[in-house]
Amino acid sequence: MLLLQRSSRSGFLPSAHVFPGGLLEAADFSADWLGLLPALPRCGLGSVRPSPPGGNRAPLFATDRAGLGSPLPGDVAFRICAIRETFEEAGILLLVSGPGPAADPGPARLLPQRHLPPGPELAEWRRRVQQDPACFLQLCRYLRCVPNIWALHEWGNWLTPVPRTGRGDRRYDTAFYLCCLEERPPHTSQDEQEVTGFQWSTPPEAIELFKSQEIWFAPPQFYELCRLCNFSSLCDLHRFGSDRALEGCERWMPVTLAASDGYIQLLPGDELYPKDPDYTGEKKLFLSTDKKVEELMKEDSKLHRVVIQNLNNLTVRVNIQPKYKHINPLKMDSNIVGSNADCNSRL
Repeated sequence: MLLLQRSSRSGFLPSAHVFPGGLLEAADFSADWLGLLPALPRCGLGSVRPSPPGGNRAPLFATDRAGLGSPLPGDVAFRICAIRETFEEAGILLLVSGPGPAADPGPARLLPQRHLPPGPELAEWRRRVQQDPACFLQLCRYLRCVPNIWALHEWGNWLTPVPRTGRGDRRYDTAFYLCCLEERPPHTSQDEQEVTGFQWSTPPEAIELFKSQEIWFAPPQFYELCRLCNFSSLCDLHRFGSDRALEGCERWMPVTLAASDGYIQLLPGDELYPKDPDYTGEKKLFLSTDKKVEELMKEDSKLHRVVIQNLNNLTVRVNIQPKYKHINPLKMDSNIVGSNADCNSRL
């Protein structure tokens, strides 16, 4: 599993370890991609099944992009963005020869080194793509390859919580994709701009580093790492992720509840989660209580929350049934250093 360390100068989550990715660009929606990708519905991506009763697929994925004037489905453009950003930030090219889709249903294979330009030339391409995202399509044409969008499986959607006063106003509606690689770990290099370091590790190892305060990541990353700890092998994770992706997912916007001795990020399905969440932030409503965190844990029966005692002391508490055939995270207390009894994955 690849984690990238953001620059300390970043305006959002400085010095945090994050998954590869970044902002969508107009070039990711370019009609020119249709000349490279297969002329199939959704460019060969599997169709997501209709939402189950009571379900509500994330608007980020469900929005009809054609109605907004986009020649590409959102599912395709989002994946192109994720692959482009991974090249920009980590130097990893997730491409496949020809028009695709990749025939092998297993973990993705990277292009053989002999199919890539020499190191200095590839570094120059990387620099050009960083300066102009439209150059990524030019690179694909030059290599006669396409982004391996079929290797990315829809995993989740997190919307940044409404900020409290004085905490900035940057918010992101973020698609999370799962991609398992047959080759591990591939050659990786930080760009020394947005990214100043990288970490290849298993999910349990990453949580141990978080516990010992060697690295830090935000609650969504902690939640997803605990979810990944359910899997004992890369093949098991790939099989689950590729099958489950066709179910889609829902949007999660954490709602912060300030307790007397910490914070709780409430997630959809939790007993205290608002029935009408303030997605836009226009209401400026913030929840607070004089009760302690443990009091709230004992009083409530339906739990789906991340308890935050401090930056490196997080706990996921969930006892509800996950939707869209997803899986709940393993219970991990980030304040208990050296204990991985609940998490035996080795990915």
